[in-house]
Amino acid sequence: MNLVITMRDLRRVCVYGAGTLGWQIALQCASHGRRLSLYDISARALERASLSITTELDTWLEAGKVSDREKRSTLGLIKFESDAVEAVGGIDLVIEAVPEKLDVKRRVFEELDKVCDEETIIASNSSSIRISLIENATMRRDRVLNTHFYSFPWRSRVVELMRGTMTSDETMSSVGGFMRSIDMVPLVVRKESTGFIFNRVWRAVKRECLQLVDEGVASFEDVDRAWMCIYGMDSGPFGLMDRVGLDVVRDIENVYYGESHDLRDAPPRLLLEKIEKGELGVKSGKGFYSYPNPAYREPGWLEA
Repeated sequence: MNLVITMRDLRRVCVYGAGTLGWQIALQCASHGRRLSLYDISARALERASLSITTELDTWLEAGKVSDREKRSTLGLIKFESDAVEAVGGIDLVIEAVPEKLDVKRRVFEELDKVCDEETIIASNSSSIRISLIENATMRRDRVLNTHFYSFPWRSRVVELMRGTMTSDETMSSVGGFMRSIDMVPLVVRKESTGFIFNRVWRAVKRECLQLVDEGVASFEDVDRAWMCIYGMDSGPFGLMDRVGLDVVRDIENVYYGESHDLRDAPPRLLLEKIEKGELGVKSGKGFYSYPNPAYREPGWLEA
């Protein structure tokens, strides 16, 4: 007998957190016709998100990827909201995109469980924290899951879906269908995994690169040059870490370290010193490189 799995049409969306990934997820949804609310407790964060979305759409407009009408239509689908109850009222799917700290995410899920409709699905965009560590902060364990987007989802296009201990097949199917509707490729993590699929691969690369420089084996520039020359990429691992945010990189490393208690998994001194100096990457104007014009984009940089 064939098992028929029902699937809900998730039309109304809230992205809960207007940081770097938050506004990018919101833009991906709106650019595919989804009306949504983008929530943040910080008015300043919402202002930055609005500016980032407008700037990105202007880039698309200049490249001929959207028309002026499409740009205005996309902006009109996003409601910037600082009232949590208003943001999630009548919503089918909430995608949490708050800092990568377990206590923060559990607190958010507990609050969302109280204010969301009973049937609302609550997803976490965590890049390393398993939903099973968050799910008991709610009374809806069958309707929670991980939905991990990568930076600039309109380029990467993949989103990793991972269930908790009680996530229903209907929830997985409904969210998978929603992701396909916004032109994302849903990848199902079949077994619970800290770091999901690609981030486990990326983490091994990232950790080795940080250790190479921390141990004085090579400069971060030469590590990036090697990566860019061999793979033909427009930036290397250190440039990528700058885009993610070095504080976010540290928080992710601390998740692994908290599980293993292995000193080799702890964030290296090199990374911590950068953060102590306020050098967080693109968002602060300086990380391993200086922004908005990093050295690796200069003509001749690859030739050192």
